[in-house]
Amino acid sequence: MAIQVGEKAPDFELKDNHGRAVRLSDFRGRKNVVLLFYPFAFTGVCTGELCELRDNLPQFSDRDTELLAVSNDSIHTLRVFGEQEGLEYPLLSDFWPHGNVSRAYGVFDEDKGCAVRGTFVIDKEGVVRWTIVNGLPDARDLNDYVKALDSL
Repeated sequence: MAIQVGEKAPDFELKDNHGRAVRLSDFRGRKNVVLLFYPFAFTGVCTGELCELRDNLPQFSDRDTELLAVSNDSIHTLRVFGEQEGLEYPLLSDFWPHGNVSRAYGVFDEDKGCAVRGTFVIDKEGVVRWTIVNGLPDARDLNDYVKALDSL
C-alpha cells in the first residue's frame, strides 16, 4: 500500500543520473518536493510525462519545489535518457538494492519488477500532503501537481 497523506515521507539516498547522492532529507526545511516514480526510461508514456515536466519546470521552481523522478533503471541508463531528452532535473536510480525506495513508498510492482506511476507531494517538513498512484499505462496530469502545490 502506498504512503498516505499525512504520513512522514520515508527518507532515502539514491544516486542521480550523474552519480551524485541525493537525500530526500536534504530538502527538509528548504523546499517542497514532488517525488515522482515511473516504470522505465525510454518508454512512451514515461518519456511523454518527463518531457512535459521538463517543459514546465517553472511551475515547480516558482513554487519553491524540487522535482525528483525515480525509476528502477541504472544510473547509466538514466544519464543517456536525461541527455537525450534534455532533462535538467534529477533522475534518481532505485536500481540496487532493486526497488528498495519504490517498496518503501508502496509503489513497486513485484510481478513487473518496476515502480508504478506514483507521485507524492512532500512539504518542507517532510510530510506527504498529496499523492496519486496510477497503473503502468496511465499517464498523470501535471496540473494535479500544481494544484496540490498551490494548496500547501
